[in-house]
Amino acid sequence: MSLRRTILAGLAVLALAPLSAFSADLPDLGGKTVVVVTENAYPPLQFIDPKSGQAIGWEYDAMNEIAKRLNFKVEYQNTSWDAMIQAVSDNQYNIGMTGITIKDERKEKVDFSDPYMRSEQFMLVRGDESRFSDAKSFAAVDDALIAAQPGTSPFYTAVYEILDGKEDNPRIKLFETFGATVQALKAGDVDLVLTDSVAAKGYVDASNGGLKVVGGALGSEDFGFIFPKGSDLVQPVNAALAALKADGTIAALDKKWFLDYKMGE
Repeated sequence: MSLRRTILAGLAVLALAPLSAFSADLPDLGGKTVVVVTENAYPPLQFIDPKSGQAIGWEYDAMNEIAKRLNFKVEYQNTSWDAMIQAVSDNQYNIGMTGITIKDERKEKVDFSDPYMRSEQFMLVRGDESRFSDAKSFAAVDDALIAAQPGTSPFYTAVYEILDGKEDNPRIKLFETFGATVQALKAGDVDLVLTDSVAAKGYVDASNGGLKVVGGALGSEDFGFIFPKGSDLVQPVNAALAALKADGTIAALDKKWFLDYKMGE
């Protein structure tokens, strides 16, 4: 199955829902301000448009539509990935969004929305890479390096599914942002970036052949928005997400960002 078909198949599963289940009116939050934090480093979910310099992406469109339907004002702020979950847990922000995988250990710190997207991890490499073509052959190339952000799903996949299970393996080079891992890959400082299919497609499409995906999927993951524990926003946001799935808005966003939009064009 092609990468594009894999993305769309996973997203379609989450987009299907019976219309009758979401017929009730959505909550009205009375125009309150909700502070939403993101990283702007994860295309096509959220990133800085190279043409306009504006922050755009699937998550921005979805959050703006949720805000419209629930009647709240969004104030967007930025922080790094490694600070985001703790900052939301500490009530510095009301909602976090940056393609955050729903994990049980993270639920100890924050509450999650219902899943809004499903994706799979793939191996992003330079377009001329020929030494390896999958996880097993990568592991066999002793001097091949992986770039990852600490504490992320790709980091743990690199440790436990590709390498030797040691989190301090020197073949894993750590970076603060996902964008920095891709820049290191392009520069030849590392040889592999593990990322979900969402970001992989965005970077491949924008690379003009400089990047490609090799090997098969390395597992699937669901993305959700995060909230401070006990937040009264979880239920309204879930209701809005359900409505967006039911009326085709999610499907339209998927088409816009995964089929129609090309970064840099």
